[in-house]
Amino acid sequence: MGDLSGKRAVVCGSTQGIGRACAEELAGRGADVVLVARNEEALREAAGALATPHGEGHSWVCADFNDVEEVRRGVTEHLERTGPAHILVNNTGGPPHGPIIEAEPADFLRAISAHVGCGQVLLQAMLPGMREAGYGRVINIVSISVISPIPGLGVSNTTRAAVANWARTLAHELGPLGITVNSVLPGYTATARLEDLAESIAESRDSTVEEVEADWQAGIPLRRLADPAEIAAVVGFLASPAASYVTGVNLPVDGGRTAAQ
Repeated sequence: MGDLSGKRAVVCGSTQGIGRACAEELAGRGADVVLVARNEEALREAAGALATPHGEGHSWVCADFNDVEEVRRGVTEHLERTGPAHILVNNTGGPPHGPIIEAEPADFLRAISAHVGCGQVLLQAMLPGMREAGYGRVINIVSISVISPIPGLGVSNTTRAAVANWARTLAHELGPLGITVNSVLPGYTATARLEDLAESIAESRDSTVEEVEADWQAGIPLRRLADPAEIAAVVGFLASPAASYVTGVNLPVDGGRTAAQ
């Protein structure tokens, strides 16, 4: 039920962190993966490292999520050349950290454009192929901040909530087509972005990164950060036929952090 042979997946932000782990997970399940990010050299390296259990021809689209039209054009043209895609992993790096009271209106507009706007044009480009195949999975990598806002991530907290409600609305609209739409809410995960946040907090507190991470882990029942591959494993399930009756869900993958609050 977890086999994705014959399916094509578009995975965004897929050269590092959770996005790359998702690309690796889906490729390992037999999907043909289209990676989307802004660094072509990193895209080439990531695509070349993906598993090809059935001889899949992984590919990539170089596009900057700060430019919605570039994303729309790049993915649309790629799919016109290579064929339809059935699985969208909507993932991109979060906005800069900082208190929400210090954010400018333009900061929110940029973040909404990158996260909601790009997700919208990607789905619009992929929807005809999903409809034709009778198979569609939209999986958003959001954040546990949808349930419990994370201090110091004001613009991100706001934007992630917008993505989650965009997804739940889509679940209603696309359900009659058999297309599922779900959001994965990672908790503290060992990525470069989290390391940057830890360094910023440590500097503001005059403490160390290790002390910041120890504080985070103390609030997690499993007492550790997640590995990106653990988030990707959940994405792999949601992308598979086994998850055919799961839609409109905000699924925490946070080691029990929100359950403990």
